[in-house]
Amino acid sequence: MFITFEGGDGAGKTTQAELLSGWLAARGHEIVRTREPGGTTLGARVRELLLHGGDEIGAIDPRAEALLYAADRAQHVAQVVRPALARGAVVVQDRYIDSSLAYQGAGRVLDVAEVRELSEWATGALWPHLTVLLDATTELAAKRREARGGAADRLEAEAVEFHAAVRAGFRELAQQDPDRYLVLDAALPADELHARVLTRVTALLPGA
Repeated sequence: MFITFEGGDGAGKTTQAELLSGWLAARGHEIVRTREPGGTTLGARVRELLLHGGDEIGAIDPRAEALLYAADRAQHVAQVVRPALARGAVVVQDRYIDSSLAYQGAGRVLDVAEVRELSEWATGALWPHLTVLLDATTELAAKRREARGGAADRLEAEAVEFHAAVRAGFRELAQQDPDRYLVLDAALPADELHARVLTRVTALLPGA
């Protein structure tokens, strides 16, 4: 099974992905816990360029940004995700194609259909069985990022209008594909969110 967690920066994706991974592992499932960008050696270098590239790189053109994410995704799927699925593991992942559709499509105002086509080509049209969208208001996400501390990366440092467009992009994607998506209010307590994720995942497990 392939499960992805999506949402804006600060929505709580990592927390919920870790809780789910622990629950599945305790029940005997092999878990591959990974993320994009950065789930491979190549991806780690791409992540550094995309999120932490300094003055020597300068501004990254939106199309170049989309291509770099696609390159990371192609390597990640080939090296990590498909082999894990082939041996029967459960892949629990922070971010996937939907992030490109929301960030580069809605956020950078690129053609969403073209970004989708690029990512499907890069992955061989591999889509998750379930995508959990943690929907956080821009205000809540900003407060969480601030509380987390540390320097903001390139995307986190974008203006509130960018983050609002990304959120709207995610919500539209979920409306277009309700069977794959589970949309949850990121403001809910972590244990309640976890319980709702488990309800959906349990129904998807073999023998359910």
